[in-house]
Amino acid sequence: MVLALVFAALLGLCVGSFLNVVIYRLPRNESLATPGSHCPGCGVAVASRDNIPVLSWMLLRGRCRQCNTAISGRYPLVEAVTAVLAVGVVLAKGADRDAWLGLAFVLVLVPCALIDLEHRIIPNKITLPGAVAAIAITALTHPGHLPEQLIAGGAAFTFLLVAALAYPSGMGMGDVKLAGVMGLFLGRSVAPALLVALLAGSLFGMGVIARKGSKEGRKTAVPFGPFLAVGGLVGLFAGPAIVHWYLHSFT
Repeated sequence: MVLALVFAALLGLCVGSFLNVVIYRLPRNESLATPGSHCPGCGVAVASRDNIPVLSWMLLRGRCRQCNTAISGRYPLVEAVTAVLAVGVVLAKGADRDAWLGLAFVLVLVPCALIDLEHRIIPNKITLPGAVAAIAITALTHPGHLPEQLIAGGAAFTFLLVAALAYPSGMGMGDVKLAGVMGLFLGRSVAPALLVALLAGSLFGMGVIARKGSKEGRKTAVPFGPFLAVGGLVGLFAGPAIVHWYLHSFT
């Protein structure tokens, strides 16, 4: 297990570095493959020694070696968070095939949340492959769970679609699609995930209204993707326990 956790952490750091590329380039319709990593200020290619996740940023004190341009702290943060989540999945699901689905889910949630936070979009180029990955991994690891995952995906998609149609300024089709993908990954655990997302979004919205006033606060656009991501993580790590508690307490 120790070796599995170390491997998960290293894998999370490396994948987190790639997710930084996705988060920056995908909304701008840039290639994810070329050119290689380069400084946003001077355009000089980043050397291998300066491209070590988290560590290079710390050693360079968040600046380019060539031109001293500041490099956003978001980059090491995404790498570190992805590593922590990967380790959390292995701890929660075990160092075997049960972890595959959770690891793939993390790789969908992280870029969706940050792209939506910055650009107010959730790209189909992430949600569609995510849906395919959820179905494929479930079919390979636990084929008996596939009907439940498909039903949960359809139910979550429909639930948020109704909410989006009723309140179009509050969420968009990207949120609806992400909810459907969450159902494919989480199965019945998508129910507490959506509940947490809606509660978190509502509380944040009330905070905005309290700070800006009712008229201005209601006009403030708040991306819902990050709240879906938070709910998705709750569903991933605590969803089965919440569903079990509910079923045995109220049924």
